[in-house]
Amino acid sequence: MKLLLLSDTHGNYPMAIRALEKAGRVDQIVHLGDDIEDARIIETIIGHQVIKVPGNCDPVAAEYREFSMSIEGVNIFITHGDSYNVRKDLTKLYKKAVEKSAQLVMYGHTHIAAIEKIGDILFVNPGCLSYNCQHISYAILTLAGGKVEAEVMPVTWVDGDSKRGTVIE
Repeated sequence: MKLLLLSDTHGNYPMAIRALEKAGRVDQIVHLGDDIEDARIIETIIGHQVIKVPGNCDPVAAEYREFSMSIEGVNIFITHGDSYNVRKDLTKLYKKAVEKSAQLVMYGHTHIAAIEKIGDILFVNPGCLSYNCQHISYAILTLAGGKVEAEVMPVTWVDGDSKRGTVIE
């Protein structure tokens, strides 16, 4: 199964749609918060459900702030990450992942893409798709036979100005 992992769009849902176009066919989209309304807009545009959690900038969202699920035999913990102080380190999030028997943790909040293995747990942060991020990116995850492959995909701008630039491949 191929997943498109997005986070921290902060109102820039067109960039998320562009990431989807660039990624090609995916089986599922996961949005890790900030701005969860972008995830709802994406759902409307593509006509399919987006797995989503609200972030710290989504204080009135009705969705769960975190949850666990299993895809292709992989136990997954999904959160925005702010509740676990991920800007400092992954210690609290690691403890929660162990508690939840997660093999994969998807999180955002830091605006910095990361793929990190701690013990037997893979942590993936797709980065940020907001205009004000220094490095704009998303992640592609492939889950099969209980294994996960993850890759961060950068998005660049023609003129280098993320507020006025044109997206390129």
